[in-house]
Amino acid sequence: MNFKIALIEGDGIGPEQTAAAKEVLSEIQSAFSISFDYVPIEAGDRSLARTGHALPEGSLETIRRCDCCLKAPVGETAYEVIIHLRQKLDLYANVRPAKALPSVPSLNPMTDLVIVRENTEGLYAGLESADNEKATATRLITRRASERIARFAFNLAQTRRYAVTAVHKANVLKKTDGLFLSVCKEVASNYSNVRFSDMYVDAAAMNLIRSPQEFDIIVTTNMFGDILSDEAGQVVGGLGLAPSANIGEKLAIFEPVHGCAPDIAGTNTANPTSLILSSAMMLNWLGQQRNDNQAKRASQVIQRAVEDCLTAGKVTPDLGGKLTTLEMGRAIKAGLSQVVYP
Repeated sequence: MNFKIALIEGDGIGPEQTAAAKEVLSEIQSAFSISFDYVPIEAGDRSLARTGHALPEGSLETIRRCDCCLKAPVGETAYEVIIHLRQKLDLYANVRPAKALPSVPSLNPMTDLVIVRENTEGLYAGLESADNEKATATRLITRRASERIARFAFNLAQTRRYAVTAVHKANVLKKTDGLFLSVCKEVASNYSNVRFSDMYVDAAAMNLIRSPQEFDIIVTTNMFGDILSDEAGQVVGGLGLAPSANIGEKLAIFEPVHGCAPDIAGTNTANPTSLILSSAMMLNWLGQQRNDNQAKRASQVIQRAVEDCLTAGKVTPDLGGKLTTLEMGRAIKAGLSQVVYP
């Protein structure tokens, strides 16, 4: 199976992480009946400097013609890039897993949850106005967006532990979060095999620290999901390990949760795990889209090889190791064959 991958190398540590991820994906091509055709995409700070646009219109059209996009972190132009991509491509589901990994300090080693965040509206819809005396932002919540993100969460729960928690603040935001919660309850009535509960966002923030192992799928609105997913990433060891996906009906973008870390750019010391695990999420999604079991299996193999590498202490300085970004990518690559051919 051949996949056309739009590739955004990003800014700061992005190119270094991309090089490490491509090492791993090159081994996937050798071990499985999969090939990747990478299509470079102009986007980010460097694109702004070269073209005058952080996200040129041609880049958007090229992504539309690809099977999906793998995106490394970009810099100061992140809003102009990823927020616009999410909205213009209608990538309505932001999916951020938070799973405790071996040999990585976490608050609870049993943590294994996914935050499913509505990705196109809420306060991030950009409906703001201001004058000299005041500034306002309109929080947009619609039935359509609430229903499809809830269905996404419930469908995902059926592949995991059959539990969904809707996170909201309907006791204060009675109209907007009231609508979101009522729609989640309506959707829940169609999934009798999935346990449904709801929780105020402040209680959810507390319980992510106190008992993260009790969550399976959290479904929530845009800004709440943004905040809680960063918290969940820290619960399991930090954002340097955190992958994510932005998923629409027929297209998806996979990226690390964190930024481009300009303070360590060029040192080749950044942890590549987040982009490599994002690549694993990409393969799983492609496998589902194309009904390709090889791609699904490749996703599982990458996850296992990453975990084996962490267990063996073959890591970058942020985790106490001495490997460079590229060396850690190559260590994971070397471990792939041991997983495929044990």
